[in-house]
Amino acid sequence: MIIYKIFRFDSAHYLPNVPADHKCGGMHGHTYTLKISISGKPSIYTGWLMDFSDLKDIVSPWIALLDHQVLNNVEGLENPTSENLCLWLWKKIKAEVPNLCRIELNETADSGVIYEG
Repeated sequence: MIIYKIFRFDSAHYLPNVPADHKCGGMHGHTYTLKISISGKPSIYTGWLMDFSDLKDIVSPWIALLDHQVLNNVEGLENPTSENLCLWLWKKIKAEVPNLCRIELNETADSGVIYEG
């Protein structure tokens, strides 16, 4: 079974490694949507795989670190593409949620990245 929880945050960034005339080279922002998916068997006792509140408690500090910030200033995100941001989040969350199976990060309603480890 797979459960998921969705988080949203707003951040600014610029991409330092794109051509000089690329629009993403300048400072701009996104309202990101992050979908965290966890796999496993529901507990016979509780009936759930994980308490959504516990998942929120684990992920929220990382979201707070990114929300309304310039991502280039966050340690480890000097080139904050969606792909790099997704990998950064995976490493942070996987350390506390071993059965993390998928992260989906959208920078717009129709553009994003999926990482499954």
